Amino acid sequence: MKKFISLLFLSSVLFASEYYAKLEPVHSYNMKASVSGKVIEVNDKAEATTVDSSLIVRIDSKVDKIDLKQSNIKLKSLRSILKIEKGVLESFKKISSKSKFDKDNQRIKILNIESSISDLITKIEKLNDTIEKKILIENNKYIYNIAVQKGDYVNPGTLLYTAMDTTKGKLEIFIPVKDAKTIKEKTIFIDGVKTDFKIDKLYSVADAKHISSYKCEIIIPEPKLLSRLVKIEFK
Repeated sequence: MKKFISLLFLSSVLFASEYYAKLEPVHSYNMKASVSGKVIEVNDKAEATTVDSSLIVRIDSKVDKIDLKQSNIKLKSLRSILKIEKGVLESFKKISSKSKFDKDNQRIKILNIESSISDLITKIEKLNDTIEKKILIENNKYIYNIAVQKGDYVNPGTLLYTAMDTTKGKLEIFIPVKDAKTIKEKTIFIDGVKTDFKIDKLYSVADAKHISSYKCEIIIPEPKLLSRLVKIEFK
């Protein structure tokens, strides 16, 4: 029994620097709706492909665009009115018969117009932002899943699709705290093949689940095949 325990301990030491992890995309994004609206276009052909400057989902912005157009017309009119009212105030200053009350009322009118202009500018910026957020375009991303269909109505927070950066891969493993100081000095072997890869991140706070380990991340440039289990060794 003692001999068996000794062999078991020796085995654990020999394989202490051997780990297994799934090679995943370096980044994965769950793209959610920022604004509410009806989905009017979905690029189903993009699903399960890597896209470049491609529209994935479009949310209806017809009313927003009308509101934006009218708001810009109103802004132009208010600025013209403001110019006229400021001219009136300047003429009041030259007319001795105009009382302080008249001049103050004119100033108040100008301040109200300026306040309306300020509010309208804010509204226009918000409309531009809303319209922009209703067109979702991806560059050099792998579209893993499209979660909506044409005709769906979405609210802020609704999942639209998942996009992944597959230009690099990431391996995530958990290193025993006792090995953390020396692990960076060792050579990384992937599936038995020596590499020049380096540890990208080694956290110095114990993981919440693996309480005696530090999370370690290794970045793999231009992976040929993702979502596969690989063996990682440090020698």
